[in-house]
Amino acid sequence: MASSPIRKLTPLADEAKSRGIKIYHLNIGQPDIKTPSKGLEALRKIDRTVLEYSPSQGFRSLREKISDYYRRCGMEFTPDEITVTSGASEAVLFSFLACMDPGDELITTEPTYANYLAFADVAGVRVRTLKTHIEDGFALPQVEHFEELITDRTRAILICNPNNPSGTLYTAAEMRMLADIVRKHDLYLFSDEVYREFVYDGKEYLSAGHFEEIAENVVLIDSFSKRYSECGIRVGALITKNRSITQGVLKLCQARLSPPLLGQIVAEASCGEDSSYLENVIREYDQRRKILLKAMSGIPGVVTSTPHGAFYAMAALPVDDAEKFCAWCLRDFQYEGESVMLAPANGFYITPGLGTNQVRIAYVLKSEDLERAVFLLGKALGQYPGRKY
Repeated sequence: MASSPIRKLTPLADEAKSRGIKIYHLNIGQPDIKTPSKGLEALRKIDRTVLEYSPSQGFRSLREKISDYYRRCGMEFTPDEITVTSGASEAVLFSFLACMDPGDELITTEPTYANYLAFADVAGVRVRTLKTHIEDGFALPQVEHFEELITDRTRAILICNPNNPSGTLYTAAEMRMLADIVRKHDLYLFSDEVYREFVYDGKEYLSAGHFEEIAENVVLIDSFSKRYSECGIRVGALITKNRSITQGVLKLCQARLSPPLLGQIVAEASCGEDSSYLENVIREYDQRRKILLKAMSGIPGVVTSTPHGAFYAMAALPVDDAEKFCAWCLRDFQYEGESVMLAPANGFYITPGLGTNQVRIAYVLKSEDLERAVFLLGKALGQYPGRKY
């Protein structure tokens, strides 16, 4: 199992901080936006005298709130079709374990969210990948490329939409293509939609859950982490119309007993936050996105994809090896007592040799910090001994 490209350089960052260097973290999608006040207030007012187990599938009251949320998104799911999980990560892992056997195959694109690969390792599932490219904004390959990978062991296609790590938003035509493939070959479609709200440039968002003709094939993955800036409460959800999947997942939920009690309390309260909260958050991220793209365009030799969703962007750097460069930034570089931490993109690829000059940037810092971080990146590239001109 590979180390996380998001966290593997953390010891170098910690050592730099111990030397008094300020590090700007562009490596991890940890928002600095405040958690909804209703969620924090619910946490402060917990008056239980016993912190008990919750039902294995999560509190029904929370599942009802999630059901209401999906209704507002144009999808009908009953509370019994929703399972609360310990973050979206557990929802992904349980989807794999419930729907596939060891030796089965899963198709996804690369670059991909690195933790998917770890969960596939745990489940004994073989991941087969389709390459996407920074030059065309990491658009999905054509249908024939998907079908070339389908074998008698293929069980599912996995997407993240909007995408982590690329920020790509899949078009209606791309989603229709996936729905047609899934229906034709009777595959599962695992759709990680934790960044659903974060869509920019007037683009249309289409969920896999909007395709009624494949409702039994679709498993939606959701989370409170990014929507409400609550990464630490570890509350996610697995949503599906397929009753057999729900029953299988429930057995896994019973084995781990229950999702986080305190996290569910915060999540349920956050569901009652005024709609203006998310509207303001989306505007803020859009502003940060524009700042990032403008600043990156001013660094010679850098190519940055334009993300239309989530809060990530991929960038190709004029360096010999992006992982070496990222480590050098933490170990050997500083400018006025500061440096920057990025996520080397090779860890988001499966095929050896891909992404070696790319990084993933999470634009989760406030505007002035983001501008400073990109400024430092430019300075570092100017001094890096392995720069390619």
